[in-house]
Amino acid sequence: MKKKITLLAVLVAVGTNVNAQFWDITTPQRLGGTVNSPAEESMPVFSKDSSILYFTRTHDANNTGGEFDQDIWYSKRDASGNYTNCEKVKGLNNNFNNAVLGLSRDGNTVYLLNAYSGKKDTEKGIATSVQKGSGWESPKKLEIPGLDIEGDFYGFHVNDAENVIIISYKGPNSIGEEDLYVSTKSGSTWSTPVHMGNVINSKGFEISPFLNKSQDTLFFSSNGHGGQGDADIFYSVKQGSWSSWSKPVNLGSKINSPKFDAFFTVAGNQIYWSSNRESERADIYLAYIKTPPPVSIACKGTNVTVFSGSDGKVDATVSGGVEPYSFSWSNGAKSEDINGVKKGEYTVTVTDAIGQTATCSSTISEPLPPQDISFKHFFEYNADKLAVNEGKLQQFVNQVEQQLKGGREKVTISIYSSASNVPTRTFGSNDKLARSRAQKMEKELNNYFASKGLSDKVKVKVVSSTVAGPKYDGDFDNQEKYREFQFIDMKTE
Repeated sequence: MKKKITLLAVLVAVGTNVNAQFWDITTPQRLGGTVNSPAEESMPVFSKDSSILYFTRTHDANNTGGEFDQDIWYSKRDASGNYTNCEKVKGLNNNFNNAVLGLSRDGNTVYLLNAYSGKKDTEKGIATSVQKGSGWESPKKLEIPGLDIEGDFYGFHVNDAENVIIISYKGPNSIGEEDLYVSTKSGSTWSTPVHMGNVINSKGFEISPFLNKSQDTLFFSSNGHGGQGDADIFYSVKQGSWSSWSKPVNLGSKINSPKFDAFFTVAGNQIYWSSNRESERADIYLAYIKTPPPVSIACKGTNVTVFSGSDGKVDATVSGGVEPYSFSWSNGAKSEDINGVKKGEYTVTVTDAIGQTATCSSTISEPLPPQDISFKHFFEYNADKLAVNEGKLQQFVNQVEQQLKGGREKVTISIYSSASNVPTRTFGSNDKLARSRAQKMEKELNNYFASKGLSDKVKVKVVSSTVAGPKYDGDFDNQEKYREFQFIDMKTE
């Protein structure tokens, strides 16, 4: 059972929460303390609280079977956070290749490379041992029906819930040197392993699988998907069934080196893996997962400028998080900012590259609907002319223009005129005087709005022209008596 640098390509690990994509990590470093030695260290497995690190050591003359044997070692974390005072695990090492492949969630069961049944390590599979006092009971083989391993290289991963096993081996339907298969547990029985598909598996080897706690992201090492060197660590996201996965993504040059990188695992905010990037023999490396800054979003709205208009906008500003961002607005828009919107409340949710979300809302308002306006002018005896550019009439037409510019589509100006009963020699009759006042005002307004290019939006109409007020008593000089019945009145609608 030899594979170039690492003698044993076997891994069972208990799953943990791992994002499908790292935001960033610190610069990798060799694990401090005394775990790494001139021998080869690989396959780190941690107790639930990370206080104990189990690992495999090869090429150490102190191993049970000598330098070319492979034994299980462990180290307890000290007060400084280092793993020191390494010792061999008692009772689980023999003259064959031994390895801790994982621990159950409660820590009472250990998964082991099956080197305890058959002769010369011929029983290819998993064994389990249950804790008994300060030691472990005799390991027993874990039955996986239909497991048919060809060749010397194989690996296992048991998930956190202990109901899924990912297996790497060369089987009857493998497409490469070593493919990934899955077996699931129903009750107390494991299913026959199923090939995990040709997206993950390549013509090279796929080894050292590690499934995250939510069972949707698989990490593994491969030499068949390109990358930095001999073997790189990749991740792939589950697309539905256990045989459907996204295209593998390389974890990048911080983790992967031009040499051999494998046996990825996570403990708290630390990631661990085995690599021979700095020497001929592999050591255990670690990096800290950097906590990404939380994503936040602020919205600034610009109100609609006219009543019932649609020129409002909302500018969104994102801070923190991890680019690229995606946006989802309550009106269905997917852009960062929205333009050309009507009055209303608009909410946007931003999602960053690692799934963090933030929401903000903005309320867009508009001017009040246009109010009808009116104008009334009182004439002197016999007067019927009023220029649009004089006094309060000019204010009236200016208001009409402003409403049209502010979004009012059309305006109708209704004219009401009146003459008193004081006789008029100029117009012959008071009826003619009242009509003349209305007609001249109608003409004046039409000419004015035509000069402004607003004839299609302003309609001027004469509604009435009347003679009203008290009977004339020959008191011509009593102008106050008759003045209120000598007017032109206009109202918009």
